[in-house]
Amino acid sequence: MASSTVRPDSHDGAEDRDVSDTDVAERLLRSAAKLSYDPAAEVDWDTPLDKNFHGQSPEWNSLYGTAYWNEMTEEQRKELTRQEAASVASTGIWFEMILQQMVLRDMYAKDPTDPRFQWALTEIADECRHSIMFGRGSAKLGAPAYRPRRAVLELGRAFKTVGFGEAAYAAILVAEEVLDVMQRDWMRDERVAPFVRTISNIHVVEESRHMKFARDETRRRLARASTARRHFHALVVAIASYYIVTSMVSPDVYKQAGLDPERARREAAANEHYKSQLRSSCAGLMEFLASARLLTRPALLIYKRASLT
Repeated sequence: MASSTVRPDSHDGAEDRDVSDTDVAERLLRSAAKLSYDPAAEVDWDTPLDKNFHGQSPEWNSLYGTAYWNEMTEEQRKELTRQEAASVASTGIWFEMILQQMVLRDMYAKDPTDPRFQWALTEIADECRHSIMFGRGSAKLGAPAYRPRRAVLELGRAFKTVGFGEAAYAAILVAEEVLDVMQRDWMRDERVAPFVRTISNIHVVEESRHMKFARDETRRRLARASTARRHFHALVVAIASYYIVTSMVSPDVYKQAGLDPERARREAAANEHYKSQLRSSCAGLMEFLASARLLTRPALLIYKRASLT
């Protein structure tokens, strides 16, 4: 079982110099060589699902703390956490497929001897394994294939086609930061199914490198960006963030868990505890976006609507 959550060393200086970019990529490649996992071997796929466990830390559930949650039996709560964990995983697969295409397009026809090029392909390989891992995990949790609603799927199709530069890498960072914080809780929580804890641990370890690269690329791309371009991409990233975060919990999880879907959606939408969890998960992200001057007034309004600020 994967057990380390050590992040690669930080290096924040001189982001706009080629030598710094190369150093960062080389260090990430070395880290990946030393600390990467094969989910097919690391995760216990063979042991049948034990329904005595939750699928996520209950405090991360969209209904936790509501009147409806208090009325539910412990079995219902556990089933709902399993369904929501699968929904989060399905959203992760959806966005990982988007980011893989954006990174591939960004690296198209670039120098294959460049460590940045080699790191980008390493990241894509990680994401392929993660998507398979999330898919198998969702199946083991007894969940259907949750997907964002059709309009969001089409917006994602457009974003992966037109997203470029700092908008692409900052959006990657947004998606991964939220997952990182919640999965750090899940992987340490003995109430959560052991195989979900292993999946969360693997994802936290490997995504820490992806987030490092995304931060460096965002800063590097913005170094010479015009004010108009920066303001435009700040808005694009905020819109992408809104749809990523609001798609994490499919409304279908409530029906799948045997709840009244209409009541569950109403109480989840008004759940201040869940909104507080989202805001706390994004504190570091918002600090980074502010330092990169991507927290413009219109962007902040969108983040607030998504309960990220």
